[in-house]
Amino acid sequence: MIRRVDEKREFTMENALGGNGSIFHKVIIEADEFKGAGRLYNMITFPPKCSIGYHIHNGESETYMVVKGKGQYSDNGTLVEIGVGDIAYCQPGDGHGLENIGDEDLVIIALVIFDKTN
Repeated sequence: MIRRVDEKREFTMENALGGNGSIFHKVIIEADEFKGAGRLYNMITFPPKCSIGYHIHNGESETYMVVKGKGQYSDNGTLVEIGVGDIAYCQPGDGHGLENIGDEDLVIIALVIFDKTN
C-alpha cells in the first residue's frame, strides 16, 4: 500500500491531555490498520510553547522520534531536553509529556503499541 501525502487524515488536538495550545496530527497508519497491535502512528507538530500534558501509558508503550525542533520531555517526571534524531520511549506503566521549547515547530513521529506480554 502507498499512502500519498495528500491522503493522510489530519486532526487538531486542543490542550491535549492537559497540555497548552494546539497540536496537529497527520495520521500515518489508522488504528484499525494495526490489526490489534497498536493504536497510533502519527506525525505530530507542536508550534512554539504548545504541549501534550503528562500522562501514563497502561497496557501500551509510546515511542517519540524528533524530526524537527527541540522539546522538553517529561520522563516519569524528570525533565530532559530532546532534539532532532532523539528517541524517547515510554514503556507500559510509565508516564511522559512533551513541550515545544524552541522558536520553530517541534515535529515528532509517535507510535503507540499495545503491550501483549500481560
